[in-house]
Amino acid sequence: MVIRIGYARVLGGVAAMVAGVSGCAGTQVCAGVGVVSEVGVYVVQDGYDGLAGASYELCTRGECVKGEFRQEGVSHVSLRLPDDVDPDTAPVRLRVTRDDATTPVIDDSVDVKLLHQSDGCGGGAYHRALAFAKEDGLMPEVPKNISAAWLQQVRSGATAAADPSVSP
Repeated sequence: MVIRIGYARVLGGVAAMVAGVSGCAGTQVCAGVGVVSEVGVYVVQDGYDGLAGASYELCTRGECVKGEFRQEGVSHVSLRLPDDVDPDTAPVRLRVTRDDATTPVIDDSVDVKLLHQSDGCGGGAYHRALAFAKEDGLMPEVPKNISAAWLQQVRSGATAAADPSVSP
C-alpha cells in the first residue's frame, strides 16, 4: 500500500513539473512545447551549377542568418526570430553567393505575413515556410512538389548506411 501511494505521488509530481515547464495551468501536457518563431526557406538547387559551398544570407524583420549550402537537391535554411516578433507583412530576402564570386547568384525577396502556431496552451509562436526555385523565384508558399522532394530526401538520408568513420 505504501508503494502505491509513493508511486502516485511521483506521477503527480512529474505531471506538475511538466505542466510548470510547459506553461500549462493543468496537468495536461502541452502539444506544442518548444514552438519557436522562425522563417524557413526550402531552396531547390536544380538549375544551378553546384551551390555546394555557396554562402547564403536569409533576412527578415531586422534579423539575419548566414551559412553555407551542402550538396543536396533541396536545402532548408531557417532564421529564428524573437518571441515578440511582429507578424505583420514584411519582406523576406534570400541572397546566395558562390565562394569565388562577388555578385550573388540568387538575390530575391517576397513580402509575407507570419502565421501563428499554437503551443496548445494558449501561447505559441509565429512562423512562415517559403520556397525558392530558379524558375519561380522566392515563393510565399511551399509547393507540394518541393515539400515532397524534401521529404523524400530526408527519408533517403534516414535510411542510408551510417559512415563508420564518424564517431557517435
